[in-house]
Amino acid sequence: MPAPEDALAQDLPTDDVSRVPGAGPLPAETWLRIVQVHDRLTHRVDSALHREHGISLTGFEALRRIAEAPAERATMGELAEALGLSRAGVTSTVGRLVAEGLVIRERTAGDRRLLHARLTPEGRARVAAAAPTHDGLVAHLLTLLGDDAAVVTDALARVSAAARIRR
Repeated sequence: MPAPEDALAQDLPTDDVSRVPGAGPLPAETWLRIVQVHDRLTHRVDSALHREHGISLTGFEALRRIAEAPAERATMGELAEALGLSRAGVTSTVGRLVAEGLVIRERTAGDRRLLHARLTPEGRARVAAAAPTHDGLVAHLLTLLGDDAAVVTDALARVSAAARIRR
């Protein structure tokens, strides 16, 4: 006589684990959800920042990182790491911010090899004006996580740390 578990296994298609009690989503579904959430949140926040403050999400994030850095200055490498961009991507972003008068590039006397981005007064004002739009919209959208916010944040932090490229 077959065991009860064998009978259950015979009734389920082999590719449909979602019907098995306690089974989680397949990795492909989890990946899809992460990508969808990232894409949709990024697009929504980017659109709001463009519309209300004339700045992209990437530009805002660069300004914020510079504003939070000591003396409101950050190296291109620090920005690349903080923003998850390549050096070329950071160079392009900072170039746009320089053209808009929000950031200046400068070298320090201590190490002439390092190029820093420093906020201008206009950059400081722009990031201060755009922060409530960014933070308010992100907070509003993430309230949908409800009581799961801490669990999701912790889990994503672990995955992010494990996936970080070590140089």
